[in-house]
Amino acid sequence: MARSESATVGIGVIGLGFMGRTHIAAFAKADAAGFRNRLVAVADRDPERRAGHAGTGGNLATGGTERIFDPTTLAAYEHPQDLLADRKVELVSICTHTDTHVDLAIAALQAGKHVLVEKPIALAPAQIERLLAVARRSERLCMPAMCMRFWPAWEWLKDRVVDRSLGTLRSVKFQRLGTRPAWGGGFYADLEKSGGALVDLHIHDADFVLHLLGKPDSVVATGDLEHVTAGYRYASGPRHVVAEGGWDHTPGFPFRMRYTAIFEAATADFDISRDPQLLLCRDGKAEPVSVAATDGYDGEVRHLIAAIRSGDRNLRATLQDALELAHLLDRERAALAVTGV
Repeated sequence: MARSESATVGIGVIGLGFMGRTHIAAFAKADAAGFRNRLVAVADRDPERRAGHAGTGGNLATGGTERIFDPTTLAAYEHPQDLLADRKVELVSICTHTDTHVDLAIAALQAGKHVLVEKPIALAPAQIERLLAVARRSERLCMPAMCMRFWPAWEWLKDRVVDRSLGTLRSVKFQRLGTRPAWGGGFYADLEKSGGALVDLHIHDADFVLHLLGKPDSVVATGDLEHVTAGYRYASGPRHVVAEGGWDHTPGFPFRMRYTAIFEAATADFDISRDPQLLLCRDGKAEPVSVAATDGYDGEVRHLIAAIRSGDRNLRATLQDALELAHLLDRERAALAVTGV
């Protein structure tokens, strides 16, 4: 359903932990950049969070410790269903624990809201299928928050694979390492609920492999749920595709997010801890590559706001993508079990 290109989209955020405040910051930056939106409601059980106060936490510097919103300018609800009943809310960001995502997203769609739901949508593919069935019948958009598809240096990599300006991609390796999240009230330590680093951290690079190269013909994996290295084999495609993700490092280990992509004519290397972050190595030298000074959270909310305002249902990240990703992670989990670790 198209709406005025100049209209302001009313935003509601459910869950005001690390991801909730990350989404709030991204929506504020999007509005400043011309993607008109306004935070009109939040929901969280914690009264301090409902007052706009947020604690620290997270791998990336996506927000400070100051008040994240002025509580006098919006509605702050204890219960999500009250936010979903708020007529000012048009787009709901669901930033709660994984096991609540599907039910909240279904309720939001049934309330007539557009939905941005944090990853993972669910641990089990059957739960994603349940949401997908509702979304297909809805006139509203429901997008999984697969932020790496919108990260500028990752968009650049996707473009180079598609346009082949550096020749054929021969090898690509992704690495995402850190410590287990200390926030969330012990949720992440419960691997049956969180899925471990496989589903919380490694999921980003597994998704980007699908986005970049499609479904692999076979998968191998070693490690465990807290630190996995997966290899993806393609009959037609790069001969070396690897993604490593783990959160079993001791506290104090700096978050690491990297990729190295080897093309016929050059090697591209990204390291989030370096300046410049993206280098292109060819002809005996390494040159910085300029990309937009935004991140994947900025990109995903701008993409969804633009789609809502234009009526475009062709999203870059879809629930079908999330379902295929869940099946891929199941294959990796099965590979880990076969190796006996």
